[in-house]
Amino acid sequence: MVNKIGTGEYVVKCPECGSTDLYHDYERAEVICNQCGLVVDEDLMDEGPEWRAFDNEQAEKRSRTGAPMTYLIHDMGLSTTIDWRNKDSSGRDIPSQQRAQLYRMRKWQQRIRVSNAKERNLTIALTELNKIASKLDLPKNVRESAAVVYRKAVDKGLIRGRSIEGVVAACIYIACRRCSVPRTLDEIAEASMMDRKEIGRIYRFILRELGINLSPTTPLDYIPRFCSSLGLSREVQMKAMDILNKAMNLQLTSGRGPTGVSAAAIYIASVLVGERRTQQEISEVAGVTEVTIRNRYKEIAEKLEIEITM
Repeated sequence: MVNKIGTGEYVVKCPECGSTDLYHDYERAEVICNQCGLVVDEDLMDEGPEWRAFDNEQAEKRSRTGAPMTYLIHDMGLSTTIDWRNKDSSGRDIPSQQRAQLYRMRKWQQRIRVSNAKERNLTIALTELNKIASKLDLPKNVRESAAVVYRKAVDKGLIRGRSIEGVVAACIYIACRRCSVPRTLDEIAEASMMDRKEIGRIYRFILRELGINLSPTTPLDYIPRFCSSLGLSREVQMKAMDILNKAMNLQLTSGRGPTGVSAAAIYIASVLVGERRTQQEISEVAGVTEVTIRNRYKEIAEKLEIEITM
């Protein structure tokens, strides 16, 4: 899509031949049609950085902008910060007589950034959120999503009478479900050192009050992570998914815990492919008992007529 200078209109095809094959020549600041050669637009604006950087250090030195906005900081990263290192802008040490003044400035800066009860609550909660997310090795998009849910809960007054840790854990579980990064409630309870039932109760309360609709997790969501933890090949993973798809079509997974069914499918697939893993190894990774795996794999193997040699 090309902006026609001075008109406010956007062009997605050549006005001469109607082609949508347009070439952006940033060196000559022109947009050219590859079919007929017409210059569709000129004085093209380059929205990229005005410097070249070949590594992260050069990019940080030459960039004149701050860090991007993030929901993981109580003020969204929009306030100024005073560096903890006693260096000036040129990298030279700050004289000792000025360090006491710099220390006082840092202290007052921290006090000013957290000015009311809401910001103090967010500071504690977002620190806890990052700590739990680090234990679970969650990507940044899940952390951001959890922070957004927590902020909405604070704005609606859902935190009152509940522990910050419990609400944070529930928000992380919601974010994992939203972003299709499967983590069980037991894993989140262990990472947050909270009671599983308490997290589940707060989780259902937040869903109801904020009107969040989540699709239920399926056993397929857990296959890649469990296979990776067990060191199984891509072939085993694909075989387990094929077994699960057939089982789901026959409604064999209805009313069953997704992690137990997923573990059973992985056990069957590992045996069939020749990369056998014991039920104990799989149960430790999946967080279910060996009895559950044994019951589920027998049900699936019987209905799908799969023979497993012990």
